[in-house]
Amino acid sequence: MQKNTCNIYDVAKMAGVSTATVSRVLNGSDKVSPRTRDKVMDVVTKVGFTPNAFAKGLGMNTMHTVGILVPTISDTYMASAVAYLEKELVTYGYDCILSCSGFELAGKQTKTELLLSKHIDSLIYVGSTYAGNGKDIHTTNYIRRAAKQVPVFIINGNVAGENIYASVFEDEAAVYEMTGRLIGRGRKHILFLTDSHSYSSNNKKKGFRKALKEAGIDEKDKVLYVENDVYAVKEFLLSLEGKKIDAIIAANDDIAIGAVKYALHRGIRIPEDLEIIGYNNSYLAVSSSPEISSIDNHTAEICKDTVERIIRILSGEENTLKHKISVPCSLVERETTLRESEESAKL
Repeated sequence: MQKNTCNIYDVAKMAGVSTATVSRVLNGSDKVSPRTRDKVMDVVTKVGFTPNAFAKGLGMNTMHTVGILVPTISDTYMASAVAYLEKELVTYGYDCILSCSGFELAGKQTKTELLLSKHIDSLIYVGSTYAGNGKDIHTTNYIRRAAKQVPVFIINGNVAGENIYASVFEDEAAVYEMTGRLIGRGRKHILFLTDSHSYSSNNKKKGFRKALKEAGIDEKDKVLYVENDVYAVKEFLLSLEGKKIDAIIAANDDIAIGAVKYALHRGIRIPEDLEIIGYNNSYLAVSSSPEISSIDNHTAEICKDTVERIIRILSGEENTLKHKISVPCSLVERETTLRESEESAKL
């Protein structure tokens, strides 16, 4: 590499740190450890890097742009999260660049590189699909590479690595509790419907299976995979002719609506004969008739917290931030689950 042809992104990559860290070193910030400072300056000296105003300004947030990557914007949860993030970023004077990666690894890698090429200050991944299945580390290496250039934040997924900050919903605990409540009301033929093997979905399944096991209920054929489409869910459940079902926990509200349509088609009383619980507490839950009881993962709050943490880290506070925070979930009860008074009347 020729002297004086490097930019701050090259220096950050060679030093194995973020561009913000390089900028803090160049600006003489005391927020950088001596070891990191020496490592950066060694690279700067080696390549003969001469910082310009742009390079120095990165450490002071002059780009004011954050990249947001989602698998698809057509998903209700993803769309709402992007809206919350954009709203919060604007309050701090930041713009955002949105890109959709799809669910395949190649698309995630390509779109990550594309966003990084836009000289963003930070990168947010929205959705547990970016955390992979929690077993194959190579499927998340592109995130660790990105974190060497900019601070990386993941909403509803956990990837270990330096300069990576995760916010995860307590999905396992939430589904475990809701399944236990249903079992406590005498429901023994409960289904868990999901459309993926993502980090979040796997945790939800763990909670469901744990509650069944503790109650001595056989979990065989109770975790079922369906297409994330309202009518596809309806048709799938109709195809289970003869299978007794007295409760359904859905991995999202879209699937829950499909379960409602199935029950209405079959003339099954909700919630007396079939209780249904959705997930994400989206506008779909209240758009349904009957309105759907849904587990609220507090998306608005976690998006607000994510943006606040980004601002803090870009201000040089990374040493004070936890790399992983957990967010409790809660059930918003509506018309598809029994309340205590209704439960007593039923019994």
